[in-house]
Amino acid sequence: MAELSQAHVLIIATDGFEQAELFEPRKALLDAGVKVTLASIKTDPIQGMVFDEKGDTITPDTTLDEVDTEDFTALLLPGGVGNPDKLRMNDRAVEIVEEFADDGKLIAAICHAPWLLIEADVVDGRRMTSWPSLRVDLANAGADVVDEEVVRDGPFITSRKPDDIPAFNRALLAALQEDLDDQEADEDETADA
Repeated sequence: MAELSQAHVLIIATDGFEQAELFEPRKALLDAGVKVTLASIKTDPIQGMVFDEKGDTITPDTTLDEVDTEDFTALLLPGGVGNPDKLRMNDRAVEIVEEFADDGKLIAAICHAPWLLIEADVVDGRRMTSWPSLRVDLANAGADVVDEEVVRDGPFITSRKPDDIPAFNRALLAALQEDLDDQEADEDETADA
């Protein structure tokens, strides 16, 4: 079994992220030994929200423009209303999602974050969930939309809301472990060949 410390997860977020949807998965990943990098539009602290009230801030590690997706195992997209709405209008944020999807890498999106998946045109034919107000958008983009706390379809993991975070975190960590184990098995087969 591969070590989770071999994984490197990119989180992209900006002002207006739902605080629990960034902080809690980030903590679960760090506690499991996963390397985590937070990227944003700028490296100034970004403002979290607790529903419609200002919450804590966090300082990004790097900017979106400095991200090389080859350096990462998976992408985590926290929700909140303002955060994905701003990011889906940022060309580099959309490109990052496209690059992860093109490479078949794990993408985990919660709440309003599937807006970025829609903008990157990667939801067609995928089974997904989201915050209720995005479900028509997902369906119109071709997704098979369901109302479940966590949905895994290939490299995509989606959840609906902050209450789903424990299930979302478990699914994310399990998928990372599975991907690392598959990668290790492939490397062993190549070495034996």
